[in-house]
Amino acid sequence: MSKYNLPRFDFDRLKTISIHQRGGKVKVQNFARAYQPSSGVKGLVDSLPAILAGDDFRSLLRLMQEARAKGKPVLWGIGGHVIKCGLAPVLIQLMQQGYADGFLMNGSTSIHDFEIAIAGSTSEDVEAALPGGQFGVAEETGREWNAAIKAGVAAGQGLGEALGCHLQQLAHPEFASSSLLHAAWVAGVPVTVHLAIGTDTPHMHPAADAAALGEATHRDFRLACRLVTMLNEGGVYLNVGSAVILPEVFLKAVSVVRNLGYPLANFTTAVFDFLQHYRPRVNVMQRPHAQSGGRGFYFTGHHELMIPLLAAALLETDGG
Repeated sequence: MSKYNLPRFDFDRLKTISIHQRGGKVKVQNFARAYQPSSGVKGLVDSLPAILAGDDFRSLLRLMQEARAKGKPVLWGIGGHVIKCGLAPVLIQLMQQGYADGFLMNGSTSIHDFEIAIAGSTSEDVEAALPGGQFGVAEETGREWNAAIKAGVAAGQGLGEALGCHLQQLAHPEFASSSLLHAAWVAGVPVTVHLAIGTDTPHMHPAADAAALGEATHRDFRLACRLVTMLNEGGVYLNVGSAVILPEVFLKAVSVVRNLGYPLANFTTAVFDFLQHYRPRVNVMQRPHAQSGGRGFYFTGHHELMIPLLAAALLETDGG
């Protein structure tokens, strides 16, 4: 005997409907197809389910290909881990094939790429170096990165251009081809670098010139705003591996562009990262499209897998 003085519902009179009348959002025709050996990356992409991220991935490929065909830019905002994962050669190839018309970097991205260019290695062991106060004090990095910026400011350059220019003389011949800064400067593709003072190791170096750092990175913000104007009606912006700095920079650039009267609507944004983060989701995927059309995507996965897959899929599915 139950001590609860409440009668349980009787379901005998519950109204049901046919499954055929109800329908369903998931249909067998949208399922993945078994991969056919030797069908290549195009076969893999074609076999993905037309459901959730599988469908989104194909949509992004199409929108990037349409942007290139219409002469609209594909801009990449990249965090430091993307370079540390060894993906500069992939991005350089995409640039050469017309799928990267500008790069926005945070400070760490520029530093890792700069070190690759001059030494062929980067990413120190922080846990080993920090107890003795030796983290972030590489002489060549601090001296030359800061020297490049100071010289660039004097020459009227922004931070990204200054680093690329400096590497034309400084990069080691064996490693220059693995540097995105070097390759973009040679190709004349804009690179902007967006600093938060105190977050990057060269800011600790005695050669750091705070006025030059601020001037150079503000010049790059103004250049980034110009690049964002070009996204209108069909451009694509990808935020890859930056959880804070670049989503904030991009949102402010969107606001500046619209405030100054430039049209900015019906473009595409996409986030690639191995975690779901608040700022990329709202500042890149959602807010820029409010009342203005376009579409945002979010793909979760390791950069070292997702970005080569995206590149291969772009190049194979359009015959590039």
